[in-house]
Amino acid sequence: MTRTRTIRGIIPEMPRHKQTSQNGEMSLAGHLKELRNRIILCVLFFVAAFVACLAYAQQLVTLLTRIGERYQYQFVYLSPEELLLVYFSIALIGAAVVSTPMIGYHLYAFCSPGLKRRERMFFLLAMVFGALCFCLGVLFAYWISIPFMLQFFISLGEGMEIAAAISVQSYISFLLTVFVIFGVVFELPVISVLLTQLGILKPEWLAESRKVMIVVIFFVAAVITPPDVISQIMVAVPMLVLYELSVLLSRMCAAFKAKRRKEPVQSE
Repeated sequence: MTRTRTIRGIIPEMPRHKQTSQNGEMSLAGHLKELRNRIILCVLFFVAAFVACLAYAQQLVTLLTRIGERYQYQFVYLSPEELLLVYFSIALIGAAVVSTPMIGYHLYAFCSPGLKRRERMFFLLAMVFGALCFCLGVLFAYWISIPFMLQFFISLGEGMEIAAAISVQSYISFLLTVFVIFGVVFELPVISVLLTQLGILKPEWLAESRKVMIVVIFFVAAVITPPDVISQIMVAVPMLVLYELSVLLSRMCAAFKAKRRKEPVQSE
């Protein structure tokens, strides 16, 4: 009788999911596995960053409360767990900031194989300048806007027998809100370039809407700042500069796209 059963190990078994096809392209299973691994690495890094920031949360809270102490603010916590919740909030924000470069790198590394050389360069520059502009917005709020706001708010109680005993949770929440607002506002040039590159925004629209945007910018500055003319101007002027920079960058991006269309098609 002829033995028909194959011996394990003599005939190699085909893998259930090929990671790459014959032409070198990664399969869907390979992409999902790579995405899962990168997400796991980012989560582990975020957890490690959270633990590290939690260890320094007290120093970070002290650094932020010193700004208010310059203007005779007195901070209290109104419930037993309030200070602990503040530490956790600071640790979460710090972990998100520390993890941003790591997440950006893995996002770029995952998307770059499917992008052309110019697209990869544009993607990388957008991430770098986006992070830089956000940091500039936070620094502007820390050094300029927040001191003016705190000075105005504390001046409202002058001549009154009312002490400014502020909840530390409310104070930290106020600072974080201001940081996020100015960080997003300083992202305006990067957002305008991205929208222009995608064909959603045209520089002509920005130029024609200049008068309307001036009114909108001063209105936003009046809303997010105290009713003080100096602080409103100090907030509105950088926003106007950012808007003009957005118009300039949008025009440059549109001109570059038009030039690329006229060039002969070349392999990337």
